[in-house]
Amino acid sequence: MINPIVKTIELGDGRTITLETGKLAKQADGAVMLRMGNTMLLATVCAAKDAVPGTDFMPLQVEYKEKYAAFGRYPGGFTKREGKASDYEILTCRLVDRALRPLFPDNYHAEVYVNIILYSADGVDMPDALAGLAASAALAVSDIPFNGPISEVRVARINGEFKLNPTFGELENADMDIIVAATAENIMMVEGEMNEVSEQDLLEAMKFAHTAIKVHCQAQMELMEAVGKTVKREYCHEENDEELRKAVHAACYDKAYAIARSGNKNKHERGDAFDAIKEEFKAQFSEEELAEKAALIDRYYHDVEKEAMRRCILDEGKRLDGRSTTEIRPIWCEAAPLPGPHGSSLFTRGETQSLSTVTLGTKLDEKLIDDVLDQRKERFLLHYNFPPFSTGEARAQRGVGRREIGHGNLAWRALKGQIPADYPYCVRVVSDILESNGSSSMATVCAGTLALMDAGVPMKKPVSGIAMGLIKNAGEEKFAVLSDILGDEDHLGDMDFKVTGTCNGITATQMDIKCDGLTYDILEKALLQAKQGREHILGKILECMDAPRAELKPHAPRIETMIIPKEFIGAVIGPGGKIIQGIQEESGATVTIEEVDGVGRIEVSGTNKQAIDTAMAKIKGIVAVPEVGEVYKGKIRSVMPYGAFVEFLPGKDGLLHISEIDWQRFETIEATGLKEGDEIEVKLLEIDPKTGKFKLSRKVLLEKPEGYTQPERPRRPAREEK
Repeated sequence: MINPIVKTIELGDGRTITLETGKLAKQADGAVMLRMGNTMLLATVCAAKDAVPGTDFMPLQVEYKEKYAAFGRYPGGFTKREGKASDYEILTCRLVDRALRPLFPDNYHAEVYVNIILYSADGVDMPDALAGLAASAALAVSDIPFNGPISEVRVARINGEFKLNPTFGELENADMDIIVAATAENIMMVEGEMNEVSEQDLLEAMKFAHTAIKVHCQAQMELMEAVGKTVKREYCHEENDEELRKAVHAACYDKAYAIARSGNKNKHERGDAFDAIKEEFKAQFSEEELAEKAALIDRYYHDVEKEAMRRCILDEGKRLDGRSTTEIRPIWCEAAPLPGPHGSSLFTRGETQSLSTVTLGTKLDEKLIDDVLDQRKERFLLHYNFPPFSTGEARAQRGVGRREIGHGNLAWRALKGQIPADYPYCVRVVSDILESNGSSSMATVCAGTLALMDAGVPMKKPVSGIAMGLIKNAGEEKFAVLSDILGDEDHLGDMDFKVTGTCNGITATQMDIKCDGLTYDILEKALLQAKQGREHILGKILECMDAPRAELKPHAPRIETMIIPKEFIGAVIGPGGKIIQGIQEESGATVTIEEVDGVGRIEVSGTNKQAIDTAMAKIKGIVAVPEVGEVYKGKIRSVMPYGAFVEFLPGKDGLLHISEIDWQRFETIEATGLKEGDEIEVKLLEIDPKTGKFKLSRKVLLEKPEGYTQPERPRRPAREEK
């Protein structure tokens, strides 16, 4: 019998998290089963013993997978088994990856694979907030070098109170939903969405999360000691030549510093100038020497370039393109650059450009989400594309990568809260990045706002976004917060902090930290500086278009909605869909119907008003309740010797007796001239309370002739006495 090692974390509200190791997946370098309630995640980690020769980065791969059996469900599709990762699984992978990656030693280059699998769920607790803790615990009980542990928690604000790791149900009432990752000392990653909250509120949520994370980290340290993995494996993944390092620095630093402070705004010209310095240094070596030293020279020169850029900012406050730390690059916008889409825009900030389009659709265009724990329909979609030509790369584009899904999700979160909940259209925003040097996801938010307004979507408020950076050297108090960072400032800096919001507050954020010792004072400064930048960018957007268009584009579909009593849903659909199909064929409009909150919700869409009006009239006729005294235009369905049956409402026939056709008396129905298919106006005189039959009249709608007297009915002959 195996006796696993178990550590329990108390959450303070009666809930607990247990970390168990030593029982499952024992051949992995580290394995932990995390349990919270009936939600169970198995995290495993394996690392190669040696690095692949020539590797100078951290080859970390994080996979998160949810088993349908965890929630007692069958997978969809023909194969009935789990397939490629869903967007939700990819986004969860990114949450874990971004928290773990900065904490591996800089000189550790062995391949590391982290696998997190959801094996049990009850639909109450949210597993994505637990994945980071499970992965870190697996690393803690392994001998893989890692400067952790870390943990991740979700924080929601519900009725003004912060809630740690809320349930699915609780989250529906939240106005803030963020996931925070941190070590015991420092915040490492933040991502989430909110309903126009203040910068101070976001900071308080991060502090609340960090308090809980410290407890998680302590539990992992205790688990690591219990397993006996406090000493990590030895490794040697880098060979260094200190004399060559010093030679590169001595020969190249001053030249690189001069380029860094030159203020050249052209990314490619600046890059060529930096490369020329390196190539000049390499020119002193023979081909045989370069075969041995080229990789080291590249690495050492990268460090020189990084140091030059950072010192130039810290000492002179001057950035690579000559801007000050708070300056935003030039912005120009254009609404409706494309005639075909329902809405379009072009947003350019410096060397970053997004061409965005909006397509309006009907209920039939909803996206069906069928994840393990999430089954719903989504009416607002945002897709982000990052083709290689946007950065001048000569390579093919191969499908949608994790980065594109992550950046698109951030922009989607930023904008979705500003689409009215009762807006009848499905909305799809597509952002194609045509040029990139800086945050293209924030350009997507800005371009998306313009395209939505161009399409006539009645946004509550326009949204803008900005990416903030940080330069802070270890051991120094001096630091610089950078507004609207360049690609190089992201790569060589210490922080990538994206913030989106309206004029009233923040709607979404994503932050990654690459340094230690980031204080809340620095975070507060970054948020307040981001607010100034957001407001400046928002002003540029409003100069281009200050409000949504009052009318849709002529070629956009029109939609009208109608709410009907639940009992009429079947009548509108008809047997086998016969009625609703007939309405669509006759009118040319598209009609959809569903039950929502105990009523029927009908959407009628079409490319012209006449088609919609025709369909709406027919539906109103079906759901209308006949009222005594009302006048209706009906069609004669059948003619009998004693009168005619008239369909005065769809599916509702009444008897127009021969005596109610005209003030004139007719002996035969043929004398009336009425025939099947004629359309006539009738008035509903009476509804029989027992049979529900309808009595109609046409003559009461006609003017009574002068001197008219009621004709006498013929008397029946008297009965003979027996």
